[in-house]
Amino acid sequence: MSHGRAPRRRFTPLAVPVAAAALALTLTACDSGDQTGGGGDTHFVTGNGGISTAAKGERADAPKLDGKTVDGKQLDLADYKGKIIVLNAWGSWCAPCRLEAKYFKKVSEATKDKGVQFIGVNTRDPEPAQAVSFEENFEVTYPSFYDPTGKLLLRFPKGTFRLQSIPSTVVIDRDGKLAARYVGPLDDIQLHKMLDPLIAEK
Repeated sequence: MSHGRAPRRRFTPLAVPVAAAALALTLTACDSGDQTGGGGDTHFVTGNGGISTAAKGERADAPKLDGKTVDGKQLDLADYKGKIIVLNAWGSWCAPCRLEAKYFKKVSEATKDKGVQFIGVNTRDPEPAQAVSFEENFEVTYPSFYDPTGKLLLRFPKGTFRLQSIPSTVVIDRDGKLAARYVGPLDDIQLHKMLDPLIAEK
């Protein structure tokens, strides 16, 4: 006779997807840098600096992205048609995200008049207030989607965003195509390396 053994639990069909979703969120973590990349359906090729780019004419379409911001407003990527869009996935809980925040602020202000729009995608913050506090502390002036479970990020094709690697940045060209990607924190020099060639494109 056995004492103290926990009874076996039976999983219903509903419990399996819930458990899988919980596991996916558990795997999400901060990333201090990733020199690998590319692949998937994006035609990204990774250069020496870890920045993955796709040649004009070979770029995949960016997905439709719309939803609420961290401060409860509506945001739609389609409203920025014709602009170069820098999408940065971040979380207030992520130390590398805090390190790169000042550079994103600096470059967003420097490129605003060149047709560049920065947009954040806040993920894994259980409450919007945490994300709002982050934006206030780092004086972030551009909007951020509130995406606590990563649903918006999952709209992107394989080889773009990886839920387990935050921060992560993708640049969309003026034609709405996925042009560049980087996994890990970026500084102002790296951001310009991603953006300047796209700004120069005709």
